[in-house]
Amino acid sequence: MNEQLNSIDAARRAVAALTAAGVHHIVVAPGSRSAPMAYALAEAEAVGAVRLHVRIDERVGGFTALGLAQGVQGPAAILTTSGTAVGELMPAVMEANHAAVPLVVLSADRPEERRGSGANQTTDQVDLYGSHVRCGIDVPAGADPTAFVAKALAEALGASGARGPVQLNLAFRDPLIPDDAATVFEPVASPPSDPVPALTPRRRSTGARPASTARTVVVAGHGAGELAAVFAQHLMLPLLAEPSSNSRFGPNAVAQYRLLLEHLGADVERVVVFGRPTLSRPVAALLSRSDIQRALYVPGPVAWFEEGRRQELIITSLDELLQFAGQGEPGWLERWQEAGSRSDAALRSVLAESTALNGLHVADAVWENTDGNLMLGSSNPIRDADLIASPGWHPLEVYANRGLAGIDGTISTATGVALATGIPTRLLVGDLTFLHDAGGLLLGPGEDEADLQVVVLNDAGGGIFGLLEHGEDGNLERHRKAVERLFGTPHTADLGALALGYGVRHSLVASAADLDAELAPPIQGRSVIEVQADRSGLRGLHASIRASIGRVV
Repeated sequence: MNEQLNSIDAARRAVAALTAAGVHHIVVAPGSRSAPMAYALAEAEAVGAVRLHVRIDERVGGFTALGLAQGVQGPAAILTTSGTAVGELMPAVMEANHAAVPLVVLSADRPEERRGSGANQTTDQVDLYGSHVRCGIDVPAGADPTAFVAKALAEALGASGARGPVQLNLAFRDPLIPDDAATVFEPVASPPSDPVPALTPRRRSTGARPASTARTVVVAGHGAGELAAVFAQHLMLPLLAEPSSNSRFGPNAVAQYRLLLEHLGADVERVVVFGRPTLSRPVAALLSRSDIQRALYVPGPVAWFEEGRRQELIITSLDELLQFAGQGEPGWLERWQEAGSRSDAALRSVLAESTALNGLHVADAVWENTDGNLMLGSSNPIRDADLIASPGWHPLEVYANRGLAGIDGTISTATGVALATGIPTRLLVGDLTFLHDAGGLLLGPGEDEADLQVVVLNDAGGGIFGLLEHGEDGNLERHRKAVERLFGTPHTADLGALALGYGVRHSLVASAADLDAELAPPIQGRSVIEVQADRSGLRGLHASIRASIGRVV
């Protein structure tokens, strides 16, 4: 008969197994059913085996753990009590799924005999996350959780494919508090789990250049990494790199590529894709063209598409990718570089004529003044950076929640990144993104404070919709009030008062010079820089930029 453990001893073994598997950051949300884990974690933290981060809001906690996992490039966990608390983690779990982030959900639960009985805070939370987790494991009350933890962590780290989130549903019986004097964390070795299968061996690239030439472009989407930039430079190909690709540097990167595709895209013969492109319709249109050859480099399992659902040729070998791409046709790269230089000058000329600060001004200043980590919020901020960020400068690392590209949890994710890396981090968001996760600013006394500066472009609503079809003149003539109310979602929130209410420094800037002055000092502690703007002229500004670039290219 298997040994039946009391809840505290089971929790201690679970914590020992988690730390043995490399989980050293755990976010804890308050609750009673999860108390055994909380006490065991406190014991482990007392001896330096784990670092705890307490958040009262499970949604905030889930995204904080997501950021912690991104920052350490490994697993991080979030502990919740039972009931609705487990459901609050769904958005973070969904993002982790599509972004292949090893987020570990530790959900506490009632024992089997209490489930389905109407017991307080009890619901069916086993397999709650469905296909969004690599595995959901129910750990019975009284069982030794060690092997269950080892199995879940192996799956989170890619045992069956791409990395991703997992759920450990831990059932605990009363009593839920320690009844002994033992407070010293005792690590125990995890039992051997099934080995993580190695990727199919790939031949190393010879470094040779292919004999053929072609008018090929390299598209670097989110998470592409510096390999995309090296590949483009090696073959003398234009590089169309999104900001969070972390490939947007070097002489081959073209800043205004999404507008240049209107003029040079017809001459493209081949496209090589690294990472996941998500930002622009011109790139999506390019990748949908059947008259050009398209290849997607996938050296290992990924989480963001299902097999057979992409139109590109899937290539797993760099040698094969080199042969597919071909050497850049003579003059092809130079044509893009010249067009890029002219378009950048044209864009900045249009901006210089604008007396009021707008998103492009702010994105440019934030990019140029950030030498640590940078996180970009979804919606307009990352697209503004995509249009104007100079390839001549690149922050240390650029983060973004592009798994599902939602605005939720952005402040919390950035906080997790800053805490995990220990590197000063700057976050650029719009006002709706800020308001959506303002609770991420709340810290209890004694909690670790990240070096995080939040730059908020406050245009009192959702500016991105004015740039989409909703903002077209014909649509506004018929539906102006509905568009403003239902898409613009205007507000009159006082962001300064909100920040100060959470104990976070706030400053309001009104000019480019003031913004540069606020961005110049080192980031220490938490602060919010608010830039107020007017979104009514945003569509006209972008139309002027497009027209100006069209004239010079």
